[in-house]
Amino acid sequence: MTTTLTVNGKAVTVNAEPDTPLLWVLRGEMQLVGTKFGCGKALCGACTVHLDGEPVRSCVTPLEAVGSREVTTIEGLKGREADALRNAWSEVDVVQCGYCQSGQLMSACALLKKTPNPSDDDISGAMSGNICRCGTYPRIRAAIHVAARKAAG
Repeated sequence: MTTTLTVNGKAVTVNAEPDTPLLWVLRGEMQLVGTKFGCGKALCGACTVHLDGEPVRSCVTPLEAVGSREVTTIEGLKGREADALRNAWSEVDVVQCGYCQSGQLMSACALLKKTPNPSDDDISGAMSGNICRCGTYPRIRAAIHVAARKAAG
């Protein structure tokens, strides 16, 4: 079955069943491998993408649930907040193994777009579904604060 999606600003036709997880379409059909498979149960956040700017777990989002909404992956993440986050991630030296980082960045970017100057509680709430096996949570929090200042100008 063919379905047309909008991914990272481009219309793309894919051949997949309606109940296929979006993650498998992105990685397998489209070769967008920046979005990672972690648990397959929406528990770890490694597969986080945006649907119309909202973070969702692509491992449990069926293709049929996407509809006409815009899918943004780590490869298509752009804008003031995204740039600030990437710079802050390097400045604070967040990444250790790196596996969770695309999901972390997707969640952090959605947070900064909604809450430009987040408190620690805001960050905890927005990032609670993203697991970092290396335990870099303090650096992630610090980088989000740095990015918020950078994005504000």
